[in-house]
Amino acid sequence: MQSHLLKTVCGVAVLAALAAVPVALTAQSAPKPTYSYGDAPSRGDIFLGYSYLAPHDTVEVLQPDGVTTLPFSYKANTWGLLGSGAYYFNKNVGLQAEIGAHDLWINSKNSNSGFLTTSGGIIFRFPTSEVTPFIHGLVGGVRGGGPDHEPYTWGTALTAGGGMDIETPAFNHHLAIRLFQADYEYMHLNWGPGIYGGRANIDAARLSAGLVFHVGSIKPPDQLTVACAVNPTSVFPGDPVTATATPGMADPKLNVLTSITGDGVGTASGATATVNTASLAPGQHTVTCNAKEGKPGKEGVKPWQIAAPTTATFTVKAFEPPTVSCSANPSTIKPGDSSNINATGMSPQNRPLTYTYSASAGTINGSGASATYSSTGAPTGPISITCNVTDDKGQTASGTTTVTIEAPAMEKPRASALCSITFSRDTKRPGRVDNEAKACLDEVALTLQRQSDSKAVVVGESSSAEKAPAKGKHAKPVADLAAQRAVNTKDYLVSEKGIDPSRISVATRPTDSQQVENYLVPSGADASTDVTETTPVDESMVKAQKRTPLPERHAAKAKKAKK
Repeated sequence: MQSHLLKTVCGVAVLAALAAVPVALTAQSAPKPTYSYGDAPSRGDIFLGYSYLAPHDTVEVLQPDGVTTLPFSYKANTWGLLGSGAYYFNKNVGLQAEIGAHDLWINSKNSNSGFLTTSGGIIFRFPTSEVTPFIHGLVGGVRGGGPDHEPYTWGTALTAGGGMDIETPAFNHHLAIRLFQADYEYMHLNWGPGIYGGRANIDAARLSAGLVFHVGSIKPPDQLTVACAVNPTSVFPGDPVTATATPGMADPKLNVLTSITGDGVGTASGATATVNTASLAPGQHTVTCNAKEGKPGKEGVKPWQIAAPTTATFTVKAFEPPTVSCSANPSTIKPGDSSNINATGMSPQNRPLTYTYSASAGTINGSGASATYSSTGAPTGPISITCNVTDDKGQTASGTTTVTIEAPAMEKPRASALCSITFSRDTKRPGRVDNEAKACLDEVALTLQRQSDSKAVVVGESSSAEKAPAKGKHAKPVADLAAQRAVNTKDYLVSEKGIDPSRISVATRPTDSQQVENYLVPSGADASTDVTETTPVDESMVKAQKRTPLPERHAAKAKKAKK
C-alpha cells in the first residue's frame, strides 16, 4: 500500500513538471524585466526533477540459519524524484529544504531497496544573467531498506554538493532548467543484531536534473538619483550663477561621476559649474545635471547606476528696481537685549540708495546699511524685522529677517527620594514586604495616584553578609536578595494598591543595606541621571514572592524574639 501511494505521488509530480514545459515555452514572448536575473535574483527557488542514486556499501547479514553471515551490496537506484525549496536572505546565501525518493515503490525484500531522504541546510548561489551555479550542505534523515530483506528504518543523512541552473526568459524569467545537480550523500542505517540485521554506512553519489521555479525577487540596489540646483535663480546679465549636481542614494563604496550641461555652461564635469550669463538674453534658461556610479572606469554599467537627468532653471532679468537682503546678528536674544540689523541693497543701475527699517515689536533705530534693534517691551518669540531700500528714482525693495526673543528657561524637574523600607526584621523571609513597610508603600502609592503622570523607581539593596557565598558541603547558591526585595516591593504596589506596573521600574544598588529605597520621578525628569549607581533588574528572571504570613509556630517565635 505504501509503495503504491509513493509511486502514484512521484508519477503525478513528474507529469506536472513535464506539463509546465510547453506552457513555459509559450511564455517566452513575455516582457523582459528591467534588470537581468543576475542583478535581481529570486527570493525563493522551487526545484523538481529526476534523480539517480548510486549507493555504495556492503552489509554483513546474518542468514535465517542463525550461523551464516553473507555480504550484500547496494545497487544503483535508477528511478528517483528530487524536490527542494530554498529561501534566500540576500543575493548569495539562503536556507534549503530537500526531499528525495529513490526506488521506494520497489519491494524492500530485494537487493535494490529504496531511500526516502529529508534534509535541510545552507545553500550558496552565484547568479548571473545566463547561469546560476550553486553549492549546498544539508543535514537530515533517511528512511531506507537493506540489501537483503532488511525492513525500512530511519537513520541519519548528510548531503554536500552543487550544480548549475540555466536561466530562461519563460514566465518572465521565473523558470530555469537545472542542467545538473551532483551530490555526495552519506547515510547511516542500523537494523540491530539478529537475522536480517546489520548496519550500513552508505557513501552515495546522486545526480539530478529538472526544472526550477523562481519565486519573488531580491530588490537590486537603490536607484541612483541626482538633484539639480542653481544659485541664485534670478540674475542680471553678467552676474554669475552656480549650478550644483547632488547625487542621491549613492553607494558609498562606488565612485560617482557628475556632469552639468546647459545654457551658458556648455558641458562641465564635476558637481558644480559656473554659468556665464553675460551673453544670455533676458528670460528663463535651463541647466541639466547627470550622474552615474560604479567602480572606477566602469561607472554606469548597471541600470540603477545611472541617474535620470534632472533640470533646474534660472532667470536672466532686465535691469530692475533695487533689491535688498536683511540679516540680524545675533538672531536669538534674551528679553531686553539688542541685535544688529544689516541691510545689503543693490541697484542694477548703481543708483544711490536710502535705507529705512521697521519691526513688528520693540524698537529699531538707524540709517544707512545698519540699524540697532531693541527688544525692550517686546514679547518673547519671533519678531519680524523689515529692511527697506529706495533708489533716487523712487523704486523700492524690501527684505525681512527674524530676531527670536527667548523665553526664560524653566528648571527641569528632577527625581526625588521617597521613604525607605527595611527587610532586617524577618530573618526567615528576608525578601518579604512585611506589614511595617505598608505605611511607607501606601504613601508611595498615594503619591503616584495624585501625580498620574509620574513614575517610581524601586531600588533594592542587600547586606554584605547576604552577598557572601555560604560555606560548607551543602551550601546553597547566594540569592539576589536586592533584586528580590525590589520585585516584591513593586508587586505590593501593583497587586495591593492597583498601580500600573509600567509606571514602576526596579533596580538594585550595591549598598551594604537590607532595605528598599523608593524614588518619585516626575514627568520630564530623567531617572538615569537622578537615581545613580543602580542596575536594572530583569523581571523575567526574578519573580515576585507571595505575601503570606508566617506559620503560627514561626510567628510565635518571631514575636518572642522581638520582645
